[in-house]
Amino acid sequence: MKNKPTLKLLFLFFIGMASANAQNLLDQLAKEFPDKPVYEIATFKTTRMGLGHSIETRKKGALEIALYNRYWNIPNFEGQRFLADVVSTRYGLDYAFTDNFTFGLGYTNHDKITDGFLKFKIFKQRRNSKKMPFSITFVQGFSHRDKANANTSLYGGNSASDKYAFTSQLLIARKMNANLSLQIMPTFIQRSTSSLDGDPNSQFAVGFGGRHKIGGHAAIVSEYFYVANSLKSIDTYNAFMVGINWEVSDLMLQFHMTNARNFAEDTFITQTRNNFNAKDGNFHFGVNATFILHTKKKKLK
Repeated sequence: MKNKPTLKLLFLFFIGMASANAQNLLDQLAKEFPDKPVYEIATFKTTRMGLGHSIETRKKGALEIALYNRYWNIPNFEGQRFLADVVSTRYGLDYAFTDNFTFGLGYTNHDKITDGFLKFKIFKQRRNSKKMPFSITFVQGFSHRDKANANTSLYGGNSASDKYAFTSQLLIARKMNANLSLQIMPTFIQRSTSSLDGDPNSQFAVGFGGRHKIGGHAAIVSEYFYVANSLKSIDTYNAFMVGINWEVSDLMLQFHMTNARNFAEDTFITQTRNNFNAKDGNFHFGVNATFILHTKKKKLK
């Protein structure tokens, strides 16, 4: 019984020594492995929410092959066509030169518009940190329409340079939690010239978008674009989309309803002529299919 205090002292001594050694080890590890910022990933699972761009860029060497389709009916159309009266398709290729820089090109067969973009991710959202609570990506897009395009009159004269439009966007997004991501898109659109009196050459718009995960590989997405100074020569409406994204390995399928028919940003943001409803052919169904081809393999260390 008299040895109990001695045993207790020995036990406390060994506990103290172990604690001191553990603290020294933690201090040594902290010096050798300083804290590094941890960034949020997969704010959006694809580079487009449905209509417009998301803040996401692909990994270096990734080739994105895209096929975007839009279907709608013509009011009082006397002919009979399978599925829909009109089908518009955009064929696109995007390539990631770095993890943060992507270049893309596309062509739409219905409105004969060739479009392209440069996309650069500026900042990444930090996880559990107030230093950088958002991800920010800049997109510079351009488009060129053929003379046969129905909206060519909005773009001035007959020279090739008069058929261009340029779209600058700053995409600001935050991953709120594992299921919810939100994005805001200030947008500036500049047409080379305008031959119609009263129509502005420059237009300002702001877009709002969001993604809510509903399963392991599925999410509900939606977008809305508000135009501050609309065109005067034609009646236009703000573009809206709601749909579902379904991820299957390297293939992303997007199904959505929208009032926008076009794919180039300057066109669908400022020249959507139908309101979002099921009357008079204003309800459009879209299917986007995107496949990722990895051209560069990671080197094993």
